[in-house]
Amino acid sequence: MSAATITTSVTETLRAWRRAAPDPLWLVGPLLAIVAIPVADVFLPPDIHLAHLLAVAVAVTAVGAGPRATALIGVLAVLALVAAGAERQTLTTESVIVELSALVAVSAFLILFTRTRDRRELELARARSVSDAAQRVVLRPLPERAGPVSLASEYRSAEADTCIGGDLYAAARIPGSTRLLIGDVRGKGLASISDTAIVLGAFRAAAHRQIPLPELVAYIEDAVRWGLAEFAELEEDAAERFVTAAVVDIPDDEPVVHVISCGHPPPLLLRHATATATALAVPEPSPPLGLGVLPDSTYAPATFPFDHGDRLVLYTDGVSEARDGRGVFYPLAERAVAWADQAAGPLVERLAADVREYAGGRLDDDMAMIVVQRDRTLSQAV
Repeated sequence: MSAATITTSVTETLRAWRRAAPDPLWLVGPLLAIVAIPVADVFLPPDIHLAHLLAVAVAVTAVGAGPRATALIGVLAVLALVAAGAERQTLTTESVIVELSALVAVSAFLILFTRTRDRRELELARARSVSDAAQRVVLRPLPERAGPVSLASEYRSAEADTCIGGDLYAAARIPGSTRLLIGDVRGKGLASISDTAIVLGAFRAAAHRQIPLPELVAYIEDAVRWGLAEFAELEEDAAERFVTAAVVDIPDDEPVVHVISCGHPPPLLLRHATATATALAVPEPSPPLGLGVLPDSTYAPATFPFDHGDRLVLYTDGVSEARDGRGVFYPLAERAVAWADQAAGPLVERLAADVREYAGGRLDDDMAMIVVQRDRTLSQAV
């Protein structure tokens, strides 16, 4: 889970609590108005009456405080209006009675409004907490280090106030290598969460086994195909659901990376020695997970150099297919090379922020990224 997600959740919770127990400084203005308006009425001509402005003090309180503070200011405003009417000996006049009735009605409405608002904000804060917990369970944070590589990830959902959706990633450490998965479920947002859980569950169940990479992907394919069919509402729906994925194995004792692509965008390799970016296009990509493979087909891993200091950028099409206002795709390779001197964590954070800014602050698809850096010599591998 990213720092931005945690910050948003904490901010919403604190905001709701702050309104329930407001800062006393927020009440200074309304209290001064309640005192000043009746006093000013004493010195003003009889045809000028400011007491109706006491409703403003109640309204200002309702903006930044909860129902209790609003009720307190409302009662004080009513008493101030009564005092002003008594001072002028106009308390029983039709004008003052109408002002008093209107002030009581406005105060009651604002108390009800603040109570409803604060209740909903607390519900939203609880919902965010539940969503964050669900993300930690389903889309677990990656470890910062796995053997001789360091890892950093970012996730952004296309749907507002949603912490998890159709993009996914996971990592597993086995003796002698680190295995990674990045994938994209067909669809986005909340509707794809169940498919995301199926894929991640299958990967975690098998990734720790010391089996060849093709067998690992075959196991995930079987589990995903069964899971998608099991939870499909209609038979036709099952045929249209699939997951693009890239499964990566990084050996500790070899400066290489093995990649199996199941219809997923190719990883981007940032070479430390040449400061260049290369798309690792797999010569024999497999079909997306869930569609099934032909009887005579096999999952063929492709091997690429991955030396000390190199970085590997795994991403979903929410990154590569993000467009600016002119419809131009996001130049991932160009931006990654420009910031290639940064460590994995700062690099993935900057790329994620840049994608959102490039797309005008709004994402049309879920987005996930992993940056992997081989930052230890082979002799230091764990």
